[in-house]
This record gives sequence, C-alpha cells and structure tokens, in this order.
Amino acid sequence: MYWMERAMAFDFKREYREFYMPKDQPEIIHVPPMNYIAVRGQGNPNTEDGAYQQAIGILYAVAYTLKMSYKTGYRIEGFFDYVVPPLEGFWQTEAGVEAKDAFQWISVIRLPDFVTRKDLDWAVRTAEEKKKMNCSAAEFMTVEEGLCVQSLHIGPFNEEPQTIARMEAYLRERGYQTDFTEERLHHEIYMSDARKVAPEKWKTVIRHPIKERG
Repeated sequence: MYWMERAMAFDFKREYREFYMPKDQPEIIHVPPMNYIAVRGQGNPNTEDGAYQQAIGILYAVAYTLKMSYKTGYRIEGFFDYVVPPLEGFWQTEAGVEAKDAFQWISVIRLPDFVTRKDLDWAVRTAEEKKKMNCSAAEFMTVEEGLCVQSLHIGPFNEEPQTIARMEAYLRERGYQTDFTEERLHHEIYMSDARKVAPEKWKTVIRHPIKERG
C-alpha cells in the first residue's frame, strides 16, 4: 500500500537529524560533502513568478523525476526509495539585507549519494518533456561546508538577524569567527512549508562557515 511505501522511504531529515533538526541554540558542527540539484540566480525571492520562484519549480520538477525514476524504464544504480529532502539556499549580497533585488542565491535540494551527473541529466530531460518546462538551469553541485556554526531559527525571515547575532556571540566566546568566501556562503534550510505554516512558526536552519580566530 502507498502509505506503507512512504513509511519505509529513507528520510534524510530523520536519519541525519544533526544537519536538519538542530536545537534553537547555536552549535558547532562539521558538515561533510553533499551533492545537490542547484539553480543559480539573482533577485528578490518574494517577486511573484520571479527568477527565484521559477528556480524552485525547476528544482522540484527534477527532484521528483529522480525520486519516481523507478516507475520508468530508467534505472539508477543503487536506487532506494526516499523522501525528497527540504529546499535549501545559499545566499550572498554586498548591498545589505534590505536590498533584496541584489540578492545572489543558489537554490538547492540535496541528492542521494547514488544519483550521478548522468542521472541528473536524464532527469532534466525527462522533466522538460513531461512538464513542458525549461529545466536546463538545473546543475549537479557538490558542496563541502566543513566547519560551521548552525542554529534553528523559529519565526519570519526578517527576524533572522536576532538568531545570527546569537550565533556570532557564541563564536566569539569560543574563539571562532565566520569565514565567508565566494565558496563558503550563508546557508538556509527550510523546514516548514511557508504556504501552510504561519510565519511566526517557520523553522529555518541557519548555517555559517567558520574558522578559528586568528
């Protein structure tokens, strides 16, 4: 039965709680390399049918094509059923958080380790054929975040600076500092469906790269 199939599906959130379900207090963690479907862009994420919203549509179209591949003639070596992981985003801006049109972002969904670049290419082509949409912006991306500080933020996105301030104070007390570069970015994992949950209850994992203070 379908509900039994879902119950047995591998759930990244449950199996890797340290990455997806941290406490609402800062903690230091080492994050291993992970593979993602990624779509890059720039602009205000709140713009209706804007680049960010279109990117999310592409990600989910490709992600679910991969998940349901076992029902097609395409075979992925090592495949097992899984729950599609939550939406995530890597963000940077040089214009301040209020200038949302200047945001540069990489929207991502984690891939199981058995998915290869070849498999992703197949999923992009298949999603385009079935959904009648251009998915060519989707790419295979590997990220090795390494040493990070993270915390669960509960509430709307515009209140994130309060959580980030606690994270930075936590680092100072322990002799660390943030280590943002072109490759090491502000990272958010969206654990709530913003369409169904009130903003004051949104759960977002915030993760920053760090290094020992020099």
